[in-house]
Order: sequence, then structure tokens, then C-alpha cells
Amino acid sequence: MRRRARGPCGPACGSWRRGRAYDGRMDAVERAARSAPAAPQRPASGALSLLGACHPGPTAAVTVLVAGLAVASGQGARGTLFATAAVFAGQLSIGWSNDAVDAARDVAAGRRDKPVARGAVPASGVLAAALLAFALCVPLSLLFGPLAGAVHLAGVAAAWAYNLGLKATVLSPVPYAVGFGSLPAFVALGLPGAPAPAWRVVVAVALLGVGARAGTAS
Repeated sequence: MRRRARGPCGPACGSWRRGRAYDGRMDAVERAARSAPAAPQRPASGALSLLGACHPGPTAAVTVLVAGLAVASGQGARGTLFATAAVFAGQLSIGWSNDAVDAARDVAAGRRDKPVARGAVPASGVLAAALLAFALCVPLSLLFGPLAGAVHLAGVAAAWAYNLGLKATVLSPVPYAVGFGSLPAFVALGLPGAPAPAWRVVVAVALLGVGARAGTAS
């Protein structure tokens, strides 16, 4: 039986051809991958984006501060819960109203750190959340005591006034002083007998608020 003669390159030639074919297939795959449209990014959860618009850092810090003041002042579990819930609702309303009011300015400035500015959540939805949080803040504050609740709501109203335009004036530190100063007064007035808050503590926390205003951009 006659054996078929091999080409001049022998077995190595077949390996070279197979290698070239493999390289050609890989090049085709890479070209197809480069030409294919990029997979769309999964949008962030609406709830998480809404949470991000409430200024979560300051909201949590102020809420924890008041919870600590309530415990230190001798409030029981019920009083501490009411005070903490009222302040948390108030801080949510302040943070959300800030981003809702500043939406157009933040978009123009390219604030990618703001969920509303990058289109992750609509300004109308953030404003609705702010109004709902404020509506919850009112009864929660008054449950802690009528006078205490009125003081806390005055502080929240001052923060809203800042968001609605006072921030652009020379009076911008005033809402911070009123808002922060109202917190220890709120806690003290919620104690049995509604004792007068220590003015030194109120002044110290108010000055802390003024310092916070100096370090904030919005």
C-alpha cells in the first residue's frame, strides 16, 4: 500500500495551520465583543437613591446626638423613643427639602454626588418625601410635650427657611444656631415638669451649629 507523500513542511505545517485558524477565530470574537453595544448599567434602587438625598450623614449624626442627650438627661425608654423619632423625621424633612429645592442648581453645577442631580430620583419625589417626613415630625414632636414640640418644630422650620433661600444671605448662620440650639432645649422641656434647659448647653450647641454652617457647601 502506497503512503501519501507529505508536503515539504511535514507535521509542523498542520500545527501552524491550526494555530492560524484558532487565532483567526479569537480575533473574530474580540472584534465582535468590541463592536457589540455595552450592556446598560442597572439603575440604582429608587429607595437607596431617595435615602441618599436625605443627607444621611448629618441626619444620622443629629439623631444620635439627641438620643444620647435624652438618655443622659434621664429620659425613660418611651421618652427617648419619641424624642429620637421626632428628630429623625425632622432631619429627613430638612435633608430632602434641601436637595429638592437645590435640584436645578445642583444639575447646573454637575453635582454627581447628589441623587437628584444625576437623575437617580426625581425632585418631585424628594419634595413629596420631605413633606411627608415633616407631617410625621409634627405629631411626634408634640407627643414629647407641647412646649418641647413647639421648640423642636421652630428649629425644623428654621432649617426649612435656610433651604428655601436664607442660605444665600448674610443671615445664613442663624437657622443653624436656632436649629441646633433647639435640640437640647427640646430634650430638657420633654422631661417631667418641663424644666428650663441649661442656657450654657443651648448656647454651646447653637455655636456648634454655626460652626457646622461654616463647614458646609449646601
